[in-house]
Amino acid sequence: MRPIRLATLLLIAISSTDSGAAERWYPEAVVEIGNRLFQQHCAVCHGSEAEGTAEWKKPDANGQYPPPPLNGTAHAWHHSIQQLSRQIHDGGIRLGGAMPPFGDRLTEPEILAVIAYFQSKWPDDLYQAWHQRFMQ
Repeated sequence: MRPIRLATLLLIAISSTDSGAAERWYPEAVVEIGNRLFQQHCAVCHGSEAEGTAEWKKPDANGQYPPPPLNGTAHAWHHSIQQLSRQIHDGGIRLGGAMPPFGDRLTEPEILAVIAYFQSKWPDDLYQAWHQRFMQ
């Protein structure tokens, strides 16, 4: 899918989230694009199902924390779309982490599709809590 079509799809999806229900902000078509991009750019560290590493809370030998789960079992749901997008765009090196920046490889609509993919792994109750905090 061309970036302009993805961007349009995302704009429509985000602007249509006005209810308090756990209805997701993204359509399945965006999740499919995000899955492809996640597998290509993120799965090598975060796992193909966004499960992260088993000991993600413990620093490694270099003092850096391993990649956390993005599937709702860690802290990604504590962050807004803007924060998640900035982390993917800028990476975590500036904060003392090891995640490289992806802003030179992924467009903003592609980053949003990646977020849609891993948010699709979140259970409904967790997504609802996130939605109430950040989308209303």
